[in-house]
Amino acid sequence: MDFFRGLGMFIIYIAHLPNNTWTLWIPARFGFSDATEIFVFCSGMASAIAFGAVFEMRGWMMGTARILFRMWQVYWAHILQFLVIAAGLVAIQSSGYLEECCGLTENYVTKLNLWHFFNKTPDTLPGLLTLTYVPNYFDILPMYIVILALIPVMMAAYRFAGRGAVFALMALFWLAATFDVVHFPAEPWSDREWFFNPLGWQLVFFTGFAFMRGWIPAPPVNRGLMIAAAALVLVTIPFAWYRIHTQVPEISAIRNMVRPLWAKTDFGLLRYVHFLALAYLAWIAVGAKGRYLVMDNAWGSVVRVIQKVGQQSLAVFLASLVIAQAVAILRDMAWGRGDPLFTFLANAGGFAALIAVAYAVSWFKGQPWKRKPAGEASKTETPYLGKQPAE
Repeated sequence: MDFFRGLGMFIIYIAHLPNNTWTLWIPARFGFSDATEIFVFCSGMASAIAFGAVFEMRGWMMGTARILFRMWQVYWAHILQFLVIAAGLVAIQSSGYLEECCGLTENYVTKLNLWHFFNKTPDTLPGLLTLTYVPNYFDILPMYIVILALIPVMMAAYRFAGRGAVFALMALFWLAATFDVVHFPAEPWSDREWFFNPLGWQLVFFTGFAFMRGWIPAPPVNRGLMIAAAALVLVTIPFAWYRIHTQVPEISAIRNMVRPLWAKTDFGLLRYVHFLALAYLAWIAVGAKGRYLVMDNAWGSVVRVIQKVGQQSLAVFLASLVIAQAVAILRDMAWGRGDPLFTFLANAGGFAALIAVAYAVSWFKGQPWKRKPAGEASKTETPYLGKQPAE
């Protein structure tokens, strides 16, 4: 789980780095699902581990309290991330430094559509705090907050009516999103909705949650399922890869006809099926308990680094959006947009920064200041005052 969450973090960074040619090679270009599904599915698995035990051992009230505390943390993380990026971009844009030093005239604030926050502050500031003003670059964490709020609902449904009730609620919420019964406003002055409708995306979240809670058994490993999953993934490629569907009118027509089934906002059903097929193949590829990943060699070392990034996914995600904007500006200052070398440096440098964030956060979470310095125990040890052996 940590390995795939880590991979998802790297892919999300690539996708958020502006004008990044590497985005032409991320999974989203070859299938309907992408790194967002990885992030949400693995978050569901992690939530089942972290919060499920609280509901079981301490009861529904304490479990709900734990969820509320996590929602509170993610909420303020979202607010702070927005303010850091908005303030940073406006400061550097307003300074005029980019044009003076490097001749850059691009408006980075406009590219993220953030001028509204400063020009319509009476609307946007309350909207930011109430999650009714959600620019597209900042839309994942609000979705996650709402999905977290559904965990107590699902746990209550399971307690009183069993897993069938949970699956029924999952289907009901997804249908409410799909048919636009419930939507979430993203701008106080328009009809634009959140890019990710939580009621649609909870389907993949609670699928991961259900697997880890044991509500859904692990699928069998057999040749028939493997062939079916691989065939589905391969058949999808022409309808997702731009080099094909933009060149073949018949494929483009079919792609447009089934657009509601792969649309991202309400989590189209083809995204769900495609992701499950990929997840099944990946689960088989890594082996039981990831035995093909855990190796005592160079590959094993790489896996452990990726796992570390996955273990600190929230902090890494928060940092990745800030780093992506900073790296893009530095690349443009060097006039390296589109240059293969600068593109490599922008991506590799970003990866290194994400890894550094993961290890730094892990170090702080370990509270090293509480550990006794080496050798301190022996220095403060009480001398032996018992009976001495006879000479």
